[in-house]
Amino acid sequence: MIQMILLFMALAAGCLLSGRILIHYFQLESYQFPGYFRSLKRNQAKVILPGALMTFLFTLSFLLLYLIFKAFTWPFFIIEIVILVAGGYFIGRRCSEKNAKKALAFTPRIKRLYGVAFVVFTGLPLLLFVLWNTANAGQLLNRLKLALILAFPAFLPLWVALAGLLAWPIEKGISELYFRDAQRILKQRRDLIRIGITGSWGKTSVKFILGTLLEEKYHTLVTPASFNTPMGVTKVIRTKLEPGHRVFVSEMGARHVGDIKEMCRLVRPEIGIITSVGPQHLDTFKTVERVTRTKYELIEALPAEGFAVFADDAGICRELYEKTETEKMISGLDPSKDDVWAEGIRSTGEGSTFLLCTKDLRIPCKTALLGELNIRNILVCACVCLKLGMTGEQIARGIEKIRPVEHRLQLIPNPGGMTVIDDAFNSNIKGAIQAFRVLKEMSGTRILVTPGMVELGAQEAAMNREFGKAAADCCDYALLIGKKRSAAISEGLTENGFPKERIVVLNSLSEATEWLQKNVRAGDTVLFENDLPDNYTE
Repeated sequence: MIQMILLFMALAAGCLLSGRILIHYFQLESYQFPGYFRSLKRNQAKVILPGALMTFLFTLSFLLLYLIFKAFTWPFFIIEIVILVAGGYFIGRRCSEKNAKKALAFTPRIKRLYGVAFVVFTGLPLLLFVLWNTANAGQLLNRLKLALILAFPAFLPLWVALAGLLAWPIEKGISELYFRDAQRILKQRRDLIRIGITGSWGKTSVKFILGTLLEEKYHTLVTPASFNTPMGVTKVIRTKLEPGHRVFVSEMGARHVGDIKEMCRLVRPEIGIITSVGPQHLDTFKTVERVTRTKYELIEALPAEGFAVFADDAGICRELYEKTETEKMISGLDPSKDDVWAEGIRSTGEGSTFLLCTKDLRIPCKTALLGELNIRNILVCACVCLKLGMTGEQIARGIEKIRPVEHRLQLIPNPGGMTVIDDAFNSNIKGAIQAFRVLKEMSGTRILVTPGMVELGAQEAAMNREFGKAAADCCDYALLIGKKRSAAISEGLTENGFPKERIVVLNSLSEATEWLQKNVRAGDTVLFENDLPDNYTE
């Protein structure tokens, strides 16, 4: 019996090593089962291969060793154990994402998942073996049970999901303890001004812009990078919040109805900002109406004396502003409708200049940021600064200190005279149109590099077609990443008269980089618009 337990432990280790890509996908999908199964569907060949190779290795080595030793001896088990572990390691190396943009992070949660998975992967074959040995069955049934044990690795994607399901109560318990501790910390800080930011796009940029402006008057803590989930923000509160902080700015992301409400249960914001509402994450939300309802959960969570800020999109955000009864402001480019607006926007290769206006102020501003969308983001932040009593001089000084957020219309200095605009993070149609306008203003040959947009559900093809139409008069070459996904973009480009011979379809970003190295000259401009996570590569 001990020999079989060791064998199944080795099988479990081999499966975990070979199935690294499955664990990676689970992590990339934030441990959400619907997203994980969508990743499996998108990447069928990649996710089937590790289990298939392990099944082949296990079956072949098991049968060959039995033919050699004629019995289940210790040498049989030792060699088989080595084969399974070593084979799993090499299969995992072969089947993992090469040059992953976001590598598998061995966080405490992943380590716990691996632990649960090891128990599951050991226990299931062992259970079959026990049934095989104890059941009063004929030879045919025993052979069937042996076949099931040998075929165990073939169902590796499902076993990973089962391990995630069994680990969920553990993670829920741990997260709730941390969550309550973070709530306790915030409850003790009655002096802390708490600001929540949500939106279909623009929230990360607004968060960093606001943090920079507020630092002109207040010691401010901003959640780093794209920390916008309950556990991410909980970690920031527990590890980064200091007694000297006067303002806490929290980005609030959402993929499901109720996600913002959960974030507000933690942060309890007194100022809420909605940057945008539109067709984002439709694979989970399904409809824009559900997106709208979820984003507005932030405003509904504000106290009676709270303050709401909206970006004027002449659409959904304007409608939400109109129905909001608490104290509010809206910003945009319309002096007749907006509380804060911009005039005289000018963009160059060095940034932008504009006048920041209210009924009582006209503040000359300059910034390193590019594009109208970034100016709109600054205006949203100015509403909060004015509410908190900052002067026009403080706001202008803060605006001049703003630096581009990484991968969001970021102007990157490049040797050789080429201009690179990095707008690779989480593209959406409105943001993409703004990026295209910036590209259109640039000199030299203008080159667009993009895989298009994802997470748009049934609307993905139609919106990528619109994406292509919008890009048609803004670039001279279009480098499209992914043959299947780029088909709709190509259709949109050609519908608006873009020359087919200037559409270059490539398999990967590395191929696009090689093309650029061969073809780009000094004075040319390259826009990188969106970059897909590893679970979306073709």
